[in-house]
Formats: sequence, structure tokens, C-alpha cells
Amino acid sequence: MRVLARCCWGPRLCGGAVGGRPIPYWRVLAGRGGTQGREDCRDTRIREKPPWRVLFFGTDQFALEALRALHTSRENKEEELIEKLDVVTVPSPSLKGLPVKQYAVQSQLPVYEWPDVGSEEYDVGVVASFGRLLSEALILKFPYGILNVHPSCLPRWRGPAPIIHTVLHGDTVTGVTIMQIRPKRFDVGPILKQETIPVPPKSTAKELEAVLSRLGANMLISVLKNLPESLNNGRQQLTEGVTYAPKISAGTSCINWEEQTSEQIFRLYRSVGNIIPLQTLWMENAIKLLDLVEVNNSILADPKLTGQAVIPGSVIYHKQSQILLVYCKDGWIGVRSVMLKKTLTATDFYNGYLHPQYQKNSQGQPSQCRFQTLRLPTKKQQKKIVAVQQCIKKLGKRWTRTYYIFVIY
Repeated sequence: MRVLARCCWGPRLCGGAVGGRPIPYWRVLAGRGGTQGREDCRDTRIREKPPWRVLFFGTDQFALEALRALHTSRENKEEELIEKLDVVTVPSPSLKGLPVKQYAVQSQLPVYEWPDVGSEEYDVGVVASFGRLLSEALILKFPYGILNVHPSCLPRWRGPAPIIHTVLHGDTVTGVTIMQIRPKRFDVGPILKQETIPVPPKSTAKELEAVLSRLGANMLISVLKNLPESLNNGRQQLTEGVTYAPKISAGTSCINWEEQTSEQIFRLYRSVGNIIPLQTLWMENAIKLLDLVEVNNSILADPKLTGQAVIPGSVIYHKQSQILLVYCKDGWIGVRSVMLKKTLTATDFYNGYLHPQYQKNSQGQPSQCRFQTLRLPTKKQQKKIVAVQQCIKKLGKRWTRTYYIFVIY
């Protein structure tokens, strides 16, 4: 008798085969059982249940919580969820490396530096705050694909800075999404698990990151416990409500006194203030505002603030509370400390810079004695400046001033 035998990687885990090789599980679920990338498929069997072999991609504090949860599960032999855990991180100027690398080294986990991902075999990849686009060839090496722990309710805030943009735009609800990575585009894959939470009032991006990182770590472990089922039940993202969270830059921290309300400035402070101090201009010099505070009603009732028309950016020192009061589009904000040439309290700034300006004009505050909007050059302008600097070296000093002005303006 002649018997036909069908070989696959496990029950319901194989949607067909190309060239004698089984199609990776994530491609089957995505309806992508074609021939592209078949040379990257593994000939080993897909595991139908834990323990999993995991390759983790991450960098910062948010990613660290997910890695810690995976490591704890690996150390818990009774749970039998993680058998192998290796780590990929990115280069860092610090000798110690980023938080993920520091933890991996301390925990004696194998660490690779991107783009090196080693040559070991894994069942599934996990990405958390990695910031690199993974190729299809790399994704195909994982039978269960690569999962992403993303701190937003996708499709809202796709991109590298979702927590910052959540705070910056005053969202009242946020959450974490466990999704599956797709090649060529960030944050577009199917959603495996999603949970929402209210944004705590007046929370900073750093505080919100701590809450979401713990939530994301717990959700990740939950998905891994039922990985095949989670992948089968994944749902595509909605096409409505898509927003993007691009990287922040130095220009993000520049205050526009004429256009921004006090609420917008405080949101800006809570979202990026711990990364890039808010910036403005003082007498044609850039100045950083380090410690912003809300102004209470008793201060706002001061006749000095209500008895005259005020220009946005105007600065007044309030002696009783020892803060600088700065007028924006719709009201006042308070500043406790600044950095000019060095860090100064509001009192130091008043004594060294503000009061001398008042003395020059006994009739009142001079119009130029105020904070003004700092406008940093765009990337395109920065490239021109670099080009000019290179030309300066070639042309010599006698052409410097004329050529520099001609090219930039």
C-alpha cells in the first residue's frame, strides 16, 4: 500500500508550502503565502506552545519594563513561558549603553548591537521602543513574527514619540497596543491586544511612560501565554483616526508667546521639558525656562497685572512668590528658574537682568525688555548653514561676510 504523508510544522500552523518549505506562521495569518522571502523560512518545526525562544529589540526606559517582565518569566521555571531570551539594542555614546543594554548585561543576557542580530533561532521577536525599521527578511526569520509593544491606542499616534504627543495634545485617554510588525511601515500591523486608561491630569510624559510601560509589560506576557490564539484573533487597524507622532526636535521646545495659550505652554512643558528645556529669546540671547508653575488667583489679582495692557512675552517679577510672570496669548505663566549663561533663580534673574532694564527706563518696562519667540532654523536652513561654513573655509576670510549673508538670506 502506498501512503501519502503531509509534513508541516504543527497542527493549523502551516497554510501551505513553497519549494518544500513551510510558510512562516505570520505570513499565513496575513494571507501572504507567496514565494517572496521563502529562502528565509526555517526548516525546523514551529513550537505549538511555550516555552518560547525570544529575541528582544529595545532601547530606553519604556522598553526596559517589557524586558524585565520577559526575564522574570524566563527565571520562573515553573511558569515555562520563556526558554531563551536574547537582546538587540542600538549603539550609544555612553560607555554603559542605553537602559536596555545595562539591564541585559547585568542580567547576563546575550546582547547584540544593531544591525547585528546574531544567528540563533527564535520563535518570536518582541520590539519595544526600538526606533528602527525591521526588514521583511528579518521578520521572516521568526515563525510567529515580531510583536510590538506600542504605548498608544493605535491607529492614534503611530510613530516614535506617542507618549510625548499624547501629553502635548491634551489627550484624556491613552493606552497600550500589542501589535504584529509588518515590513516597510511603522505601526500598521494587526492588533493582538489593546487596553485603554485615562491620562492622569497634569501628568508629565515621563510619569505617563512609567504607567504605560508597566501596563505594556503585563499585556505582553498575557499575549505570549496564548500566542497562537492571539495571532489567530488579531484584527486589522481602523483606517479612520490615524495620527502620527514624529520625533521631537529642538524647535519643538520653542515657545510662541503670541500664538500659544498658557494651557498649551504647560502641556509643552509636561511633554518635552524633561528632555529639551523650553526656549525663548531674551535681549537677542537664547534662554531656557527650567521650572514652570501655574499662577494662582491671588497673584493674578495683583493690580500690576490687571491695571495695564500687556504684550505677549512681557516679564514681571513677583516678589512675594519669587517667580517670574510671563504673559502669553491668554494669560500668565510662572517661571521659578532659567538658564542663560548659567542656572538662575527667578530672583537672580530679576536682580542681574530684569531690574537693570527697568532702571534704564523709569517710565515703565521698555518694549524690548521681554521674552520673544525663538525661531530656530529648519533642517533645510541648517543644511544651507553647513554648506556656507564649508564654502567659508574654501573661499577665505575676505569673502566670509558677503557670501554668508547672500546664501542664507
